[in-house]
Amino acid sequence: MTLEELQELVDKDLKLNESELDLESLKTPAIHNKYLKHYNNFKLLLVRSESEYKSLKKEKWEYYTGKASPQVYKDKPFDLKILKQDIDKYLDSDEDLQKLSQKISYLETVVDYLDRILRQITNRDWQIKNAIEWRKFTSGAV
Repeated sequence: MTLEELQELVDKDLKLNESELDLESLKTPAIHNKYLKHYNNFKLLLVRSESEYKSLKKEKWEYYTGKASPQVYKDKPFDLKILKQDIDKYLDSDEDLQKLSQKISYLETVVDYLDRILRQITNRDWQIKNAIEWRKFTSGAV
């Protein structure tokens, strides 16, 4: 599921039917559970990607410093001798690390979005309660 798909789903799920506020209130726990599952799945993907990034960064560091196994250099030669202070430049510009870093940034964005949605769902009952109270007030019941 992509961020765009999640956003469309949230638009549908969090829209209040103002004529049936009691039913909307009853739906809140199910909606919260649904997005909590999404949050947990994306959070686990983020943690896994961060671990992959650390492992890949170590492999790339070994590659650029000349400490990788000879088989690695047979498959992908690297004949440059780089200074220790320049290794970060090579790591920062490595395409594989950049792709994984972009994936991590994307997952962080999705996790942050879902965290905010969960907070909004938590406040949903207050919004419904206030809407009911306002209706009582405007109808003269209070």
